[in-house]
Amino acid sequence: MKQFHLTYENDKKFLNKLNEIREWCEYNSAYKVIFRIYSDDMEKEHIAHVCDLLDENMPNALYFGCTSNANILDGALTETTILLTCTIFEYKSTQVKLLQYPFTEENYKDAVDNLKKHCEENPWVNSIEMHATIMNMSMKGYCDEMSTLRKDIQVFGGGAFNPDMDDETAYVFSKGNGFSQHGIIFLLLGGENFHAYSTFISGWKPLKRRFRITKADKEVLYELDGKPAFEVYKRYLNIEKNENFFSNTLEFPLFLEREGVNILRCPLSVNDDDSLVMSSDMEENAYVKIAYGDPDTILNSIREDGQKIADFQPEVIQTFSCAARRAFWGDMNISKETIMFKDVAPTAGFYTHGEFLRMDDNMLNFNVTLVIVAMREGDPVGEKVNFNGPTFKKLDKIPMIWRFVSFIEASTAELEAMNQKLSLAAITDGLTRLYNRAEIERQINKALERAADEANDDRVHLIMLDIDNFKKVNDIYGHKEGDNVIIALSDILRQVAEELPQASAGRWGGEEFMLLLEGNSTDEAMAAAEKIRESFSKVAFESAGHQTVSVGVTQMQKGESADKMCNRVDNALYMAKEAGKNRVIWLDA
Repeated sequence: MKQFHLTYENDKKFLNKLNEIREWCEYNSAYKVIFRIYSDDMEKEHIAHVCDLLDENMPNALYFGCTSNANILDGALTETTILLTCTIFEYKSTQVKLLQYPFTEENYKDAVDNLKKHCEENPWVNSIEMHATIMNMSMKGYCDEMSTLRKDIQVFGGGAFNPDMDDETAYVFSKGNGFSQHGIIFLLLGGENFHAYSTFISGWKPLKRRFRITKADKEVLYELDGKPAFEVYKRYLNIEKNENFFSNTLEFPLFLEREGVNILRCPLSVNDDDSLVMSSDMEENAYVKIAYGDPDTILNSIREDGQKIADFQPEVIQTFSCAARRAFWGDMNISKETIMFKDVAPTAGFYTHGEFLRMDDNMLNFNVTLVIVAMREGDPVGEKVNFNGPTFKKLDKIPMIWRFVSFIEASTAELEAMNQKLSLAAITDGLTRLYNRAEIERQINKALERAADEANDDRVHLIMLDIDNFKKVNDIYGHKEGDNVIIALSDILRQVAEELPQASAGRWGGEEFMLLLEGNSTDEAMAAAEKIRESFSKVAFESAGHQTVSVGVTQMQKGESADKMCNRVDNALYMAKEAGKNRVIWLDA
């Protein structure tokens, strides 16, 4: 078994890579070729174009895929929007079959019945990889049906998703079947020389307080201990019923036991009656606990299971990681979970909406979980390798919640203090301690609402900043030095904001930052931007030396939306980059 990873940037590069693969297949007498396509580009036309290129240039290859929250390349989170993995089977005995069916709560049984028929007709099947659109769909009936498959068949996979976790749009697609927003794909794998080993990693730990589910219907959780389910999150975690509910509860799924396995369920939203819409089904009379992510436990689990995967001596590793784990770790650290697997075998995958794994004949739908599948053809070749798992001490960011584990057991006064810290953590960026993207966006919207009042003549300015050539800092000096650069700019932003009468600073994403000013003149806004630029350029970093920042500045126009103003300041920043970087550019309407 051989695997190539390739990305789509433009036709020329993509076709060159396809040509390399085709030549390798011809030279090595490959028997079967399968492309998996993961895309966090939601434009179907872009994905379809890639599929057309595959049809034209490798017409005998199969392909299938889905939209994703993000992609995993060489074991790490990648900025690549369309990722392809090409798996080449080298044994004549290895068999594959690709199926795609409609998939809703009304017709899931038809899909499973058809799958069972194919498995009965093809006794070589020993593994099934699946991708499905499962948003707002009860998975219990499907999992029950899948549990009745032949006992020797492994099943694993993930739910299609969207980069915007609040957006319900997601697609699956495959060769000859097109796109489906309500569909499921099965890749049947097997043969006497095909072997797979699958496992899952959680790492979330339950708090002591236990609750009984006293009322539930499918994925709607109505009551815990006879009270509206939302009250648990309000009382113990001080999480409010607002637009931030989903992002604030990602770190606090409910922990329960199903079929002897500990699994997690995430609250997605709150209904008017204070019931919770959960990520998957809930069962009445079951007991649940609030769980929290513990980095030490997560990484210890990866070390233990990673060695088992290394001992299997795979040729290919597929990963299905929940998007909630990405939200928990943050993009700076999420790759710590998976990057070391690339030293065992080529590793790729995507960030999912729900993960699936069959264990002891039972098909389980997980959340906030990492499912890892190792595959190979034939007997192991060479010596076993030692799995060098991640080390906890090297983490750059530690999620805030696990620091607050004991607050639920504390007295009322201690609980209130911890809840205040938790509320702050929900709106701040873990590395910089500035506002996170969601909160600075909320601050901008509130500022525009205040300024829209005719009696309020306060002026609103936005300053957007981007560290110049930041990728080179990470590439050359390492992510730790990159964090030092980000933290230094954050400290300068915080200092400047504190000197102004009404200012809010936030991390917009990666190395981008936003400073919101209210009640300042344009001259004052430009002066603040120039002060940040100049102060940052004077900082001498231990390894990276002096770095610079490009800055865009704009002022609110009467009646405009936050999106329009943010787009304009982003354009100003782009102009600063194009003009040579390390400068401040003003852009009017």
